[in-house]
Amino acid sequence: MKLAYFDCPAGISGDMCLGALVDAGVPADYLILQLAKLPMHDEYHLHFERVVKNGVAATKARVPMGERAGHTHRHLPEIRALLETAGLPPRAAEWSVQVFVALAHAEALVHDTTPERVHFHEVGATDALVDVVGTCLGLDYLDIEALHCSALPVGGGLVRAAHGVLPVPTPAVVRLWESRRVPVYSNRIHRELVTPTGAAIACALAASFGEMPAMAVSRVGLGAGDMDLPIPNILRLWLGEATEPLLAARAHTVTDVHTQGHAHAHHDHSHEEVVACLETQTDDLNPQISGYLFERLLAAGAADVFTVPVGMKKSRPGTLMTVLCAPHLLSTCEEILLRETTTLGVRRHFQVRSVLERHHEPVETIFGTVRIKVGSRAQQVLNAQPEFEDCRRLSEQTGQPLKLVQQVALATWHQRRPTQSERQN
Repeated sequence: MKLAYFDCPAGISGDMCLGALVDAGVPADYLILQLAKLPMHDEYHLHFERVVKNGVAATKARVPMGERAGHTHRHLPEIRALLETAGLPPRAAEWSVQVFVALAHAEALVHDTTPERVHFHEVGATDALVDVVGTCLGLDYLDIEALHCSALPVGGGLVRAAHGVLPVPTPAVVRLWESRRVPVYSNRIHRELVTPTGAAIACALAASFGEMPAMAVSRVGLGAGDMDLPIPNILRLWLGEATEPLLAARAHTVTDVHTQGHAHAHHDHSHEEVVACLETQTDDLNPQISGYLFERLLAAGAADVFTVPVGMKKSRPGTLMTVLCAPHLLSTCEEILLRETTTLGVRRHFQVRSVLERHHEPVETIFGTVRIKVGSRAQQVLNAQPEFEDCRRLSEQTGQPLKLVQQVALATWHQRRPTQSERQN
């Protein structure tokens, strides 16, 4: 599993993330080419240069503004539409939207409004879009599967913003830290060390905050900030592969191969993967909402959703809802739970599960074609079941009992499988 770790003794900002990614091997030309897909390429000019901070060389990302910069005012719906229609790599586009959604919710809490009505000011400005999208493009280019981040310094002092002079850390940054229970500390440097853009990137994309996960280090990239500080104003991006069982568990690697005519050769091995588990219980939710909620969560990419009746305080009957999803979808699914249910909180934790290698094998039965989902380990088939929707469709078309269609499909699949001796030959 490819890991990335933001080490932030001097804080984090969008341009520091960009510089660290280029320093770690992401081609600057690739970022510039991909960012040119956004309809704002005439608002800025992105380039990178080598600088020295307190004797340490690092890469500095610079985004000087063009003449049009600052004249375009953007809200969350406009930014979301811009990112989703730009033709960016899918993961980079999805991550970029997550960052701005997280930031919009923080700003909405600060200004007592809704995320859709937040006027991003500096954060929605051109340079912030370049920093966020460029960072997500870089992480996608490096094929990062899990991002982690260190504890963050609080900084101090005052900073001038669109709403006037604000205390450091700024209110939006504080709200972002609250949303993820980010560990923070004082390094006695009274400057703005964590910007809203940097906080949003970390809070939206990092799987955890704290100590570096165990990894076999492959490369370290150094991204420089603007200010000169008593310590090197540098963000260190550690890249490597996980070395602990939990972190080495691969997420999002279960394949579902749809074959045509016969089963194609495939890598046949089982593996472990990390899944995020979200739980909440309610005793005052209209049961009619549950079906709608299931559809919303599954459409958002949840792997599974289920409910269990429970007894709650004051002897009230309630419902425990559990959502399983890939770690990178945790924020999305949690947001749906918080918005669509009456709960006041969602528990989150990560679990490791063993997963069989899966693929589909179509079989021709007397009723029609049915896909058989096959689960195997070490080239040995451990489970095979006909796809329910295929069998239901054929049952409705032919008038035959559903259970008969299922039985015939599975029997046909067993009959056409090669014997042990044939497989050895």
